[in-house]
Amino acid sequence: MAASKHKEPPKEGGRVEIKNGKLQVPDQPILPFIEGDGTGRDIWRASQRVFDAAVKKAYGGKRRIVWYEVLAGEKAFNETGEWLPQETFDAFQEYLVGIKGPLTTPVGGGIRSLNVALRQRLDLYVCLRPVKYFKGVPSPVKRPEDVDMVIFRENTEDIYAGIEWAAETPEAKKVIAFLQKEMGVKNLRFPNTSGIGIKPVSREGSQRLVRAAVRYALDHGRRSVTLVHKGNVMKFTEGAFRDWGYEVAARDFREETVSERESWILSNREENPDISAEDNARAIEPGYDLMTEDNKAKIRKEVEGCLRSLWETHGQGKWKRKILVRDAIADVTFQQVLTRASQFDVIATMNLNGDYLSDALAAQIGGIGIAPGGNINYDTGHAIFEATHGTAPKYADKDQVNPGSVILSGVMMFRHLGWNEVADSIEKAMERTIAQKRVTYDFHRLMEGATKLKTSEFATAIIENM
Repeated sequence: MAASKHKEPPKEGGRVEIKNGKLQVPDQPILPFIEGDGTGRDIWRASQRVFDAAVKKAYGGKRRIVWYEVLAGEKAFNETGEWLPQETFDAFQEYLVGIKGPLTTPVGGGIRSLNVALRQRLDLYVCLRPVKYFKGVPSPVKRPEDVDMVIFRENTEDIYAGIEWAAETPEAKKVIAFLQKEMGVKNLRFPNTSGIGIKPVSREGSQRLVRAAVRYALDHGRRSVTLVHKGNVMKFTEGAFRDWGYEVAARDFREETVSERESWILSNREENPDISAEDNARAIEPGYDLMTEDNKAKIRKEVEGCLRSLWETHGQGKWKRKILVRDAIADVTFQQVLTRASQFDVIATMNLNGDYLSDALAAQIGGIGIAPGGNINYDTGHAIFEATHGTAPKYADKDQVNPGSVILSGVMMFRHLGWNEVADSIEKAMERTIAQKRVTYDFHRLMEGATKLKTSEFATAIIENM
């Protein structure tokens, strides 16, 4: 890579590489970082101190991070005249793994979102959002300790692909005319004043996400993967996502997974060894007796095929030790993560659903101030970990805000690198600090008997607790 016009790459350290699907991490990896806009400056200073202290404690100086600042957002625009310089893409492309704070999205034309631009240009198809409660954090729900989920949000397709045309423009009129005249669309209520957006959902995009989610569940001892969708309405996009998800789980992970319907069929046979295919079909499909004969035959064939192919490997209770793959309608999921949070583990979902769901879950465990995130391509090894909140410019440079989102995103980054000792040290120290009620203002105002700390002081307290 040519030297950056704006920030020179470090002369020491080495590159993270990927070989045979596994990251190769040197003892002094060069990691690009974007400090972020607004409160990002305070947050990054605090977070970097925590990261460096944890690495030093874990490895006694044998390993360290070589930080490489790259530019994006307001700082980039002020210094270079560009919101997202090519050199920033080049750095993340070359060094594979990095981290960033919150970024301002430019108002007006040009880049719709700097975050989305980074994800799409680097094909970071997984938005990984673990959501776990820290004891003592103020929460609006009765049992926040039941929340321990990992969300795999598809990051490159769906409505967020940004394929849309403004109402009453020549482009929108052209698309509407095509839909009406060529495709026979009749249900555009107000075609003359409608903006139009396209929702692409592909087999490849859906399956690589679900594949990553199932692999994560296996690698981390998780018990289930739930495919969250709105396929009851959007049958050929969100419904297809569900179907393709089941397909890849069964094809690529047959020995390790069982679908929820398969578990019902197997369980029915275990409870009643003499159960007929028809009675088993009736048990898994409540509307069976109202179906046409053709549809009844399909359900019986499903039962017979499941027992024939899975009884030896999954029967007699063996399925209970497999990863359970199930699906849930998106709006029902929003209810159940409030009322039955413990039933969810790994969630795989599409872009828009994932955006809503991850922020709603973050509220249950104390807010997005401590919600981490990562954008990952598991095939190439590229990953950018990031704060999930905004820039909060009115609090900028006041040393007040909670740095937890970036700190915990760093925990995710260290786990991605395989430096689990560092990740564990930070996570346990942060949990201990919160339990001591030494917190920033956002938690202080909701906790009795707490000590209010500045951003920098919170970082110091975490380091003390390592």
